[in-house]
Amino acid sequence: MCALWDHVTMEEQELAFKAGDVIRVVDASHTDWWWGRGGDREAWFPSSFVRVRVNQEDSGAESTESVAGQEAQSSRETHNLQHREQMRTNVVQEIMNTERIYIKHLKDICDGYIRQCRKHPDMFTELQLKTIFSNIEDIYKFQRQFLRDLEKNYNKEEPHLSEIGACFLLQGEGFSIYSDYCNNHPAACVELQRFMKLGKFKHFFEACRLLQQMIDISIAGFLLTPVQKICKYPLQLGELLKYTPKDHSDYTGVSEAYEAMKNVASLINERKRRLESIDTIAHWQVAILHWEGSNVLERSSELIHSGELTRIVRQGKMQQRSFFLFDHQLIYCKKDVLRRDLLHYRGRMDTDQTEVLDVPDGRDQDLGLTLKNALRLRNASTLEFMCVLCCRKAEDKQRWLQAFARERQRVKEDQEMGMEISEEQRKQAIANARRVKQGKSNSIGYSGSVPPHHQNLHPLHQRHITIPTSVPQQQVFSLAEPPKRKPYHLLYSITRNAFFRK
Repeated sequence: MCALWDHVTMEEQELAFKAGDVIRVVDASHTDWWWGRGGDREAWFPSSFVRVRVNQEDSGAESTESVAGQEAQSSRETHNLQHREQMRTNVVQEIMNTERIYIKHLKDICDGYIRQCRKHPDMFTELQLKTIFSNIEDIYKFQRQFLRDLEKNYNKEEPHLSEIGACFLLQGEGFSIYSDYCNNHPAACVELQRFMKLGKFKHFFEACRLLQQMIDISIAGFLLTPVQKICKYPLQLGELLKYTPKDHSDYTGVSEAYEAMKNVASLINERKRRLESIDTIAHWQVAILHWEGSNVLERSSELIHSGELTRIVRQGKMQQRSFFLFDHQLIYCKKDVLRRDLLHYRGRMDTDQTEVLDVPDGRDQDLGLTLKNALRLRNASTLEFMCVLCCRKAEDKQRWLQAFARERQRVKEDQEMGMEISEEQRKQAIANARRVKQGKSNSIGYSGSVPPHHQNLHPLHQRHITIPTSVPQQQVFSLAEPPKRKPYHLLYSITRNAFFRK
């Protein structure tokens, strides 16, 4: 068998493979899941992810040396047409079959697990069930309607003539329902792992599986299915588009559906990444001393760039500051005099109302100073002078110019994509960060958005992909590292003495 799509696994008993890999089927007695060998390993894998290998390169190129002229050409065209129709039939049937199987999995989760859990309020609270299962019941309801639309447009007699592209467009916005589920999935895994450490819950979930006559896959594997499914739609539609000729009545629908589902998957991935980003930003903010004004997360969700700059204001006054460029705002802080690894909040600027100008090296008449590697910031509406920022090197100046341009592009893209992080999620991130700082965090019942592999790390040691790879990551958060146990500054040691404090 040949793998159609990547199969990402979470369990040891599942077989991981990539699209195009050859899988040898050992046991196909189960309908939905087969036992097979890939490489040097045998395990379970979903039967819908593979199909019988077809030599597509040679199937339409059989030797026609014995046939002359137009008859040979006509024979080849007929064979190629039949081949394309057969391949489109295969892909359409695969989409329909995988959708039916997926609905069965969703039904098993809702009827087999959730319904049974609600019968035992002494074991599960509604909050815990919400954390583990998120909005999967809404997904089940949506997918049932989607499958009904597919069935109406499926041509059972001649599947290659089916017009199913329009179904994806008709329900296009509805697929955004997966965003909440995917964002919550890391927290669901953490909560589920906590339950599975206790024997009675482990046996309870297994009993639910047996009562519902579900396949031999763990509950964690079932809960991963929606995450995998939303990422498979663009792959399925891309495969369908490949075998849909331009004169086919479904070509436009499939083409538009393919782009639409790519955008849905991209938006979901971006929202998930932003949720991880706001958690890091929250931990960064609570480590800043003397913070004033609104939380950074009220307007921003990503750190674009950071670094040390010299800030020059009116009368030529110079200040060495640490600057952090987020979407919508630029925040600057001052290093602590005694503890250089601590930062004091000093202010912020609204980048939506700020214009950044490249200042040529030389003497500035207004400030009466000779500037080098400088940027001028002014109010975009009134053109009023705000400040000048000086970089140490010309390369640093170029990075900041690119960063400001990237910040404006990011804001524009967010508006076009409808990228939004809810106010509740932003507040929760700050609240979680404050609890961690105060040493009162508790993983039981936690429903935040931190990925499991980050849960046990000190928040200020987390390193997320939201920081540009061109910027050394230690430059961004190294200034907010935890205090050292044994300070070496003499004056600092003296001031710590109880007598002098009094």
